[in-house]
Amino acid sequence: MTTTTRAANVAAEVQGQSNGQQGREVERLSMTASFSRYPGDWYSHTDLGFSTEDVLAMYRSMLLQRRFEERSAQMYSKQKIAGFLHLYIGQEAISTGSVQALRVGHDTVITAYRDHGIALALGMSADECMAELFGRIDGCSKGKGGSMHFFCREKRLFGGHGIVGAHIPVATGIGFAHKYKGDGGVCICYLGDGAVWQGAFHESLNLAGLYKLPVVYVIENNQYAMGTSVDRAAADADLYKQSISYAMPGSLVDGMDVFSVTRAMRDHVALARENQPSVVEIRTYRYRGHSMSDPGKYRSREELEARKNQDPILRLKAYLLNGGLSTNEELDSVDRSVKREVNESVEFSDSSPLPPLEAIYDHVFTEEGFPFLR
Repeated sequence: MTTTTRAANVAAEVQGQSNGQQGREVERLSMTASFSRYPGDWYSHTDLGFSTEDVLAMYRSMLLQRRFEERSAQMYSKQKIAGFLHLYIGQEAISTGSVQALRVGHDTVITAYRDHGIALALGMSADECMAELFGRIDGCSKGKGGSMHFFCREKRLFGGHGIVGAHIPVATGIGFAHKYKGDGGVCICYLGDGAVWQGAFHESLNLAGLYKLPVVYVIENNQYAMGTSVDRAAADADLYKQSISYAMPGSLVDGMDVFSVTRAMRDHVALARENQPSVVEIRTYRYRGHSMSDPGKYRSREELEARKNQDPILRLKAYLLNGGLSTNEELDSVDRSVKREVNESVEFSDSSPLPPLEAIYDHVFTEEGFPFLR
């Protein structure tokens, strides 16, 4: 637990009264705010009630996301994938740890354009995800959404959104729907550190705090909003403190440790089920550029190499090996299985047809006989 104290200047110097005083001392108010911190290497799998099989399943999920993204990058270079492609490499502990706290298929999830990882972590197939990247009809959005617009009604994934910060009000609305219906559901809203400075973020959090909505706002702070370091973009780079203004709990989490993410998200989802919204800043790192067109020259090679020592997958692998929960041979077998699954998804996507032209307005208009359809 960390504590922050700040003194706020309440008013300018009071004007002198009729007795000729030049002014009075400025009154000051002080405020103490507390935040939860979830450091890395703090929790074990037994602390969280995980079996060895559970941890191995989490390792496989993280590895599937990594291999999927690596293969996607290759397919992009071969022009099998068009448009934008934002890779999740380095952030897999966030998606995987978050899912452990959710009732998948009941709770709702919404995110920005870096959406492949959470889709796979929720249990969407590599086939439907890769086919969407290929723009094919068997994709999760019928080939019309592409990389930035994954969607799955069954898993309650409501996007994939391409406009920075635009999905945050949608998340707030989904949270309102959960509360209005009384269904006990929670909405998890993922956003990047750059989206914190969009007005929609602050308007949404104000409404969520005012109406006590079951939403967890998860800031995936991967250190760079496109090419600008968070330290150069934020007057206060401790983004979890944004919770203060909206009467919400705030937390800071080591996003390179899947167990720390799991514990934090369990705590915050529990708050949301009691209609207490909150802010979670999860500090992570993306090892690739902002998108495929970004060479990432704004950071040094030394920084990147140092960060690779914190790789969340290697961290979990070391945990499994050092704890005697698995062997190198078993984990190599997991990797081969994952690579085979991803390679098969490429073959599946290559053979999937393109959407027919007449499907251009499907899933767009709800009114039958809408003029454009004629």
